[in-house]
Amino acid sequence: MSTAAAPVTSTPAERVAIAGPAQNKRKVRPATVVAYVLLSIIAITWLMPVLWATLTAFKPETEAAGLPVTIVPESGFTTGAFEDVLAAGLVPRWAFNSLLTASATTFITLVVSSLAGYALSRMNFPGKNVSLGVIVASILIPAQIIIVPLFEQMVDFNMLDTYWAIILPQVVAAPMVFILKRFFDAIPRDLEEAAMIDGASRMRIFLQIILPLSRPILAAVAIFVFIQTWNNFLWPFIAITDPEIMTLPVGLQTVISAYGIQYAQVMAQAVLAALPLIVAFIFFQRQIIKGIATSGITGT
Repeated sequence: MSTAAAPVTSTPAERVAIAGPAQNKRKVRPATVVAYVLLSIIAITWLMPVLWATLTAFKPETEAAGLPVTIVPESGFTTGAFEDVLAAGLVPRWAFNSLLTASATTFITLVVSSLAGYALSRMNFPGKNVSLGVIVASILIPAQIIIVPLFEQMVDFNMLDTYWAIILPQVVAAPMVFILKRFFDAIPRDLEEAAMIDGASRMRIFLQIILPLSRPILAAVAIFVFIQTWNNFLWPFIAITDPEIMTLPVGLQTVISAYGIQYAQVMAQAVLAALPLIVAFIFFQRQIIKGIATSGITGT
């Protein structure tokens, strides 16, 4: 006659006490430590010019241009450089122009790029592969090469010194078309086929199925285009001469040129131009990172 062994039971607290040390003890690999050290060095190296420019902007002009060079203002922080730049120009007007042109360019670019990317991803038409090849090849062409043809077009259209002269040449963005096309390729076609069986048109599928599923990449593309348009200096500098229509980078540069080389004001200009983008990145950094992760550039 055999007797069954009594089951061994333990409380949840006892199980956590037994398994806890084994689960919580993680080995830190040397490669991980080296990677974090290298990333920290790169981050500090990247931030040093930003810190230098910010501290210089708060120096008196005599100290900013004098020797020996100081990092922290020895005579105290001052906002004189910012006050001079703001008082000498139409900064609120230029900021409004930058916001208007960047927003309009972003919206039109999203519309054009998403439609083009969806057509290349889902539709079959003559010359599709050639069109995709041209789009990919155009990414390799520097923007400076087409400045002269663009300027001649703006002259022919009588658009110089208008908002459209800033907006229209920037709405065709080949990299964004390629990014959106790659993202659309990853969306299952079964969803579209089911919608077509129910009688949905191609445009309705695009608006009600594809776009809602593409919110992360659309947000990332919108942020990238907005930042690029806001920072663009060369083309607005060439196309606009009216101070009332200048964007913030171009307008601030005219203020600095009028005063000559004054280092504190130059750095104040850089801080003022970058401040809106820094604030935008702080608020939308999650969307930027998620959009990069889902863009499909590094995937196959």
